Amino acid sequence: MKKIIRVICLLLSFAFILSLPFLIPSGALLDSERNRLYDKLDEDGTLSQYKLLDLIIPRASAETQHVAALPRDFSGGMLPDLNAYTPNGYIDKSIILSLETIEEEGQVWRIAHVHISNPSQLRTGLAGKPGSSRVALISSMAKKNHAVIAINANYLSNDPNKTSFEYRMGERIRAKYNRTKDLLIIDENSDFHLFVKSDKDEVEAFQQSGHEIVNAFTFGPALVKDGLLLELDGGYGYNPHGKEPRLAIGQTGPLEYVLVLAEGRNQKAQGVTHNELADFMHQLGCQQAFNFDGGNSATMVFNDTYYQDKSISNERAQSDMLYFATLIDASVEK
Repeated sequence: MKKIIRVICLLLSFAFILSLPFLIPSGALLDSERNRLYDKLDEDGTLSQYKLLDLIIPRASAETQHVAALPRDFSGGMLPDLNAYTPNGYIDKSIILSLETIEEEGQVWRIAHVHISNPSQLRTGLAGKPGSSRVALISSMAKKNHAVIAINANYLSNDPNKTSFEYRMGERIRAKYNRTKDLLIIDENSDFHLFVKSDKDEVEAFQQSGHEIVNAFTFGPALVKDGLLLELDGGYGYNPHGKEPRLAIGQTGPLEYVLVLAEGRNQKAQGVTHNELADFMHQLGCQQAFNFDGGNSATMVFNDTYYQDKSISNERAQSDMLYFATLIDASVEK
């Protein structure tokens, strides 16, 4: 009971601090106090347990109406504020990120909950020009593009001639339908759309509906669709029944996402199967969830370092990444 009262008091205090910028001409002096409360709330896991972001910061839209969207191209995000980072996340007027690690039954899960205020903050980056075979470390690409957090995508250049449907930042790279692999399309609102076995008729109907394709990835499998746990194909590629490091992305609501990396091939964790990953994403409340490249490709970079048991000596160079950026330029925002 005492813990619940304490949490309620902290939530009310946090809400009061966040409301002051609307009452006072300048909220600049409140940043340190806001971050202090954010850290305190997250010390015992109450941030994720009580879904603080949903309760008192509904996508931070009120604070970011004056901030311009990022361009739909391969330029990076704005320079993050180093003071906005904490060991457990990042928070500014345009993005709120909370991190957690779960260890259960010999498995280590790295989880990032991300709320953004504008669709342009979900971005993709490439090691070279679209369609090239150039590769680079995800950590290097993340730093170059000012990513608050970044993950590998589907290594689209691993086999340049493969049959796949690929878009990056609105630019079509390939548009071939693969009847054995699932497809994730991210539209102009940064909403996720899943197409099992890259169903051509469904994709064409989606395009004719007036939506734009900003990013598209052929990989999978799709794990959760429209809130329902999918029955996975036991013959899918990428060792579906093996215990492997895995990486997935899910959408939990409008402009709300979760990134999940299942550790593997180390002393703490063996990895998970596709079904175990799908169950985990479903339990997190994903409405849509999709498996990205796993194994040694599985990489999560936060604040220019790894949020996992990984070092630069065993990071795999890849062609592409997905990342979240801030709209607030730390070089000019004071």
